[in-house]
Amino acid sequence: MIVDTSALLAILRDEPEAAAFASAIEVAEQRRISAANFLEAAVVIDGSRDPVASRRFDELVSVARIAVVPVTERQARIARAAYRDFGKGSGHPARLNFCDCFAYALAQETHEPLLFKGSDFVHTDIPSALTPRRRGRARLHAFFMNMA
Repeated sequence: MIVDTSALLAILRDEPEAAAFASAIEVAEQRRISAANFLEAAVVIDGSRDPVASRRFDELVSVARIAVVPVTERQARIARAAYRDFGKGSGHPARLNFCDCFAYALAQETHEPLLFKGSDFVHTDIPSALTPRRRGRARLHAFFMNMA
């Protein structure tokens, strides 16, 4: 599965979808995040100037064994096409932002579903990583909530 910034932030902020996202990550055979999305999530978390939150972000990526995938030229080209077709200003209802396009590109290149929060990606051709069997409270989610 490919993990979008929005899913990591939802887990770290214990948003209503956090348990479902953590459960999906826990049962996935592979977990990957684009380097662009990793940086985006880190910038958001580090922007709080809370060293505990920053450590929790790093621990989540490590404990969940989410591989940070470098952006390739092919992914950059897919991301460019995604912005053209689905980006803000394109008139398309997905309204993907810059970093959304990198999550899209990695999911498209690997043919893996995308774990995301919100309604942007539902308007694209990328399948969601959330399925009924991935619902429920996860050990990973409980682990991070006990650290808070």
